[in-house]
Amino acid sequence: MKKKFVVISGVVALACMGYLAFTTVDSKTPTASAAGKTYSATVYVAGMGGHFAKADVTIDPNNANEPVKINNLDRIVIGDKTTHPTHDARIDANDPNTMFWSTYVLDPQGKMHVGKSDLKTGTVIKDVAMTPDPRAAGAKPPLYCASGQSKKFFMPVFMGTEGYVDVLDKATLELKHRVWVSDLGYAKGTYKFVHGINSPDMKSFLLVLNQAKEGKGTGDVDFILVDMAALEGGKFKQIAKNTLKGEPEKTLTFRQYFSKDNKTIFQSAADRLWVLDAKTLKLVDEKMMPAGSQVHDAMPTPDGNFAVLTVRSVTTGCDVEGKPIQKEGKDVDITDGVFMLYDAGAKKVNEKASSACLGCHKGVGLGDKNAVLCGLDANYKN
Repeated sequence: MKKKFVVISGVVALACMGYLAFTTVDSKTPTASAAGKTYSATVYVAGMGGHFAKADVTIDPNNANEPVKINNLDRIVIGDKTTHPTHDARIDANDPNTMFWSTYVLDPQGKMHVGKSDLKTGTVIKDVAMTPDPRAAGAKPPLYCASGQSKKFFMPVFMGTEGYVDVLDKATLELKHRVWVSDLGYAKGTYKFVHGINSPDMKSFLLVLNQAKEGKGTGDVDFILVDMAALEGGKFKQIAKNTLKGEPEKTLTFRQYFSKDNKTIFQSAADRLWVLDAKTLKLVDEKMMPAGSQVHDAMPTPDGNFAVLTVRSVTTGCDVEGKPIQKEGKDVDITDGVFMLYDAGAKKVNEKASSACLGCHKGVGLGDKNAVLCGLDANYKN
């Protein structure tokens, strides 16, 4: 049975007294480029507590103060914080009621997990415990973060070193192939934080790697488009490649999405958001994130006009009554998981943020704990 956490009706507007979950913006706050259009969706956001935040949201780009409104907040449980911390949400393209996932750290028995859940009931359909691959440094964290899929296969991407893409049968979650990043010519230690996703037509798969020296990101990021049919067969076949430049150790790429029309890629990169042409992998837009925040995923609306961003944002912890938590006379800062909205037409990020985590956490006495969100997926209703 689904373990229901808490349901919050209305907007999760106040994270605690004196702190607004909606951050301030300056005169550069965007106006919507698609006047009148609103979107309704159920969004699933991966978290390190062994569950997904399940948020019913209304996306209204014309509402400058509340572009992403959380109407109801619940959760989908796959385990607990010791066994199933997760960054990966991937709804099955064949069935919107099934979501695949993978874990970010080893469980107490030293296993990593891949699984799938029924989104109607919240129950886990299948959970496979996998033995770490010694080639990947014993699979020490970080483990899986991003993922893609084809019609028959779920493809979680191992974020650590050595990086790889697993090709798993969707029905059984049996491992068919493990395809190593080194097959593309990357030596161990020359990159960090591998992520990837399939194109909507499932003809290609995008791999994204941060170039690294002595374990630190150089700010140079490689985008590699490979053939999906070859990947399904256990091989990489490169189609296109490009490198973008950011700031060392501040620009670090995480999860990404293609627009539904397969023309654009929305790439989270910690201190900034990148938008790329999906065919050439050239930069279309670059937007810096607000100070004290990191973007970890970027999912476009079905028409590609906007993208919902999952962002880790520093805020003040608060108790169950909503009062700021202090130690030695100073506010306790924690990380909250929030939504922001990017306007692709106006090429602007609205920095007004809606909390996806702290509203629930403070209600059960966890208002002084970090709420680390990452990847998202969604079922849109319009």
